[in-house]
Amino acid sequence: MLSKLQLLITRKLDGLLQGDYLGLLPGPGSEPGESREYRPGDDVRRMDWPVTARTTVPHVRQTIADRELETWLAVDLSASLDFGTANCLKRDLAIAAAASIAHLTVRGGNRIGAVVGTGGQISRLPARPGRKEADGLLRQLAATPIRPGRADLGELVDKLNSPPRRRGMAVVISDFLTEPGWERPLRKLAVRHDVLVVEVVDPVELALPDAGVLTLVDPETRIAHEVQTGDAKLRARYKEAAAAQRAAIARSVRAAGAAQLRLRTDSDWLLDIVRFAAAQRHARTRGTTR
Repeated sequence: MLSKLQLLITRKLDGLLQGDYLGLLPGPGSEPGESREYRPGDDVRRMDWPVTARTTVPHVRQTIADRELETWLAVDLSASLDFGTANCLKRDLAIAAAASIAHLTVRGGNRIGAVVGTGGQISRLPARPGRKEADGLLRQLAATPIRPGRADLGELVDKLNSPPRRRGMAVVISDFLTEPGWERPLRKLAVRHDVLVVEVVDPVELALPDAGVLTLVDPETRIAHEVQTGDAKLRARYKEAAAAQRAAIARSVRAAGAAQLRLRTDSDWLLDIVRFAAAQRHARTRGTTR
């Protein structure tokens, strides 16, 4: 399914090599492509007059993309992602999301790199072109050991701002169970790049099951708490607090101008990604020249 999709980029891209993506400036492409019927909102300077004359229907000339895309991933692999109560761990879901982004973007000279945070450490995997290099990056991600403590998500996101990177796509993958402070770096990132936020969630983080007394251990601090999940009022307060937390995350992502994709450990992540990519294409191509 993923082979038939791609993530659309709507910002100007830096690059001189032949690529698969359109840059907004100085134009959508330099090589003439096929013609299609005119739609409201199309640039009249791209009218294909010979085809229009032959068919008596207004047509515009499409152009072939001439920009390569550079994609950077900010992958949060803190200890809190080493958790899951459904089909997989959140860590597995984060790696799957990174693999999907690589599959959707690495082609025709496009490059992909990553910064990875776990515990108090942040490592950088340089951006390189080609499927083989992307596979190597994913293997390094999968082999990253979980370390005690919490990665600073704000610092992790800011690693994509400094040093300044080529305009392209930036993807932030995290469960966002962290202290505030990532919002401003995300807004700064979205000024220059197309930004996608992938939020990884387990159902227990949204609502507690009625399972009697549970001993819960914080994977980052190793502090244990006993919780009486049979208390209906406690479960209701937990669900309300979790919903408020996720709503605040969504508001911050929208305020930054980034797209958001939520993946759950109890759902079909591949289908969720396919639906997201298809919906994104539909929303961005409706009534435009793309």
